[in-house]
Amino acid sequence: MTLKNITIVKIGGNVVDDPEALRRFAAGFAQMPGRRILVHGGGKEATRMSQALGLTTTMIDGRRVTDASTLDIVTMVYSGLVNKRIVALLQSLDCNAAGLCGADAGLVKATRRPPRDGVDFGFVGDLDLNGVDILTLSWLLESGITPVFSAIMSDGKGQLLNCNADSVASCLAKACARVAETHLVYCFEMPGVMRDIDDPKSVISSITPESYARLRAEGVVSKGMIPKIDGSIAAVEAGVRTVTIKHASDLLKPSGTIITL
Repeated sequence: MTLKNITIVKIGGNVVDDPEALRRFAAGFAQMPGRRILVHGGGKEATRMSQALGLTTTMIDGRRVTDASTLDIVTMVYSGLVNKRIVALLQSLDCNAAGLCGADAGLVKATRRPPRDGVDFGFVGDLDLNGVDILTLSWLLESGITPVFSAIMSDGKGQLLNCNADSVASCLAKACARVAETHLVYCFEMPGVMRDIDDPKSVISSITPESYARLRAEGVVSKGMIPKIDGSIAAVEAGVRTVTIKHASDLLKPSGTIITL
């Protein structure tokens, strides 16, 4: 069997946290044609667990600072509770999902991020194409398995690392683009990238690297949307056919913000 097209879908934590929204998304995802990979967040669940244990959550530009205690929590929450909840839901919809993190079968390796500008993110990982075992991943897809990735990776030397789920989706899409036509979709609780967060009709239909620079300078794009669009632009530059940011309930509809060069 030869892979013809692959769709990478990343689902945000706000949808993961809402059982009804997650159910609707899963129903759409299970109906998607072709080979699929799902990448999920779960930050709010991890934050709640941290608070319950009396730990402080620190975020910088939408990314979680991860000390040793936080790493334990995000591993348990992302790769355990959240991942298996999604896998069980997809299995109930006849989607043959398998829950994975990057350490499983050495599928995705990361390197620990060094301190930058005086900021030490702790056990946070950065990704590149050389860290993806695209041969094993392709075998899973060709076997009819739908990988469901949490954002926990490893460095290949025994150390787990917390990675940004948007970056994981982008990296996987770039790797898959080497073997098949690949599409990347970021799904969350908003209809796309909006000029006015309070106006659902203000969706920006398309973003280029040039317009992105202006939108970021104006503050229209900030916080968690920054890594999402950074990853989108990197993906299309690496050969991913399309990148779309849209509402999770619109997965099967032509809508949202398209990232182009």
